[in-house]
Amino acid sequence: MSDAATSVAQLRQLVADFVSEREWEQFHDPKNLSMAIAIEAAELMEHFQWTRSENLADVLNDPQVSSEIRDELADVVCFVLALTNRMNFDLTEAVTRKMVKNRAKYPADEFRGRYEKPKG
Repeated sequence: MSDAATSVAQLRQLVADFVSEREWEQFHDPKNLSMAIAIEAAELMEHFQWTRSENLADVLNDPQVSSEIRDELADVVCFVLALTNRMNFDLTEAVTRKMVKNRAKYPADEFRGRYEKPKG
């Protein structure tokens, strides 16, 4: 499977099947899933903790570290998809709506090359 050949729906089904095969739906309420997302995101951040920006290339070029980062990122996405399934949200629609809001909040002509939050 690759990004170019796999739909969000297919990934959602992959996660749903995994959860169902283990009868984990009973544990997958929105609170627990949102906490799992935060925990996995923290585990992802651990790989970058105390790494100076100028040393990131060395970290990212380490095959072991790169593999671990990939796994943690996958964990985050799997829990996001599980929460999407549980909440019966259309993830594509949610991301599209959020990007419309972001475009209004961060107009490209005002924020190109800048990272500051809008005032107000």
